[in-house]
Amino acid sequence: MAEYPIISDVSQFIVETLRKKMCPEPIPSPNNIEVSSPLSQDVDYLVGVYLYDIREDVEVTGPRYIQKGRTQITKPPRPYALYYMVFINGSGQMGLKDLDMQKIIGKIAQIVNDNSSVLPNELQSWLDTQEPPIVLSQAKISLEEKVRVWQAINKPYQMSLFYRAAPVYLSSAESIDTPRVSDASFEIGVTGEERG
Repeated sequence: MAEYPIISDVSQFIVETLRKKMCPEPIPSPNNIEVSSPLSQDVDYLVGVYLYDIREDVEVTGPRYIQKGRTQITKPPRPYALYYMVFINGSGQMGLKDLDMQKIIGKIAQIVNDNSSVLPNELQSWLDTQEPPIVLSQAKISLEEKVRVWQAINKPYQMSLFYRAAPVYLSSAESIDTPRVSDASFEIGVTGEERG
């Protein structure tokens, strides 16, 4: 099951996908797309990918424990949903006009639609289990909720895209040793004769 860096791996997957598909047009350099908060004062990037919320995905259930080797069990991985805002950096617009920003937003939406899932073992090559794909979909939130995300970071609302990545399974780091079976006894009994 996926290790704890899976959360940052998903963020990096989004950034790398955007860099591959958006450069050099409409974004001149891959360095212009970053994992960043809108609070960042760095003016060297144009597009920011901001992880603003992580929630346990309670709709997904699994077994209580998972066998790990012959003598250990571990807690099952917990499924999470990651919530992202993809925005244009207000302090680094480099003279972009409104139409240019709308083209960039449109390109981002197109790329995410075309690359909307990734398998966890593509992000963590050492995984030996088959896990379901992590699907990136439009977050079902209202304009008021979007405005509240911007208000939470003391920034005025601006056009941005909101996505949900799920399920992201995070494994447990704890294992429990189970006692080995050292003695077993069996009894063979004879049942009564059949009655006619």
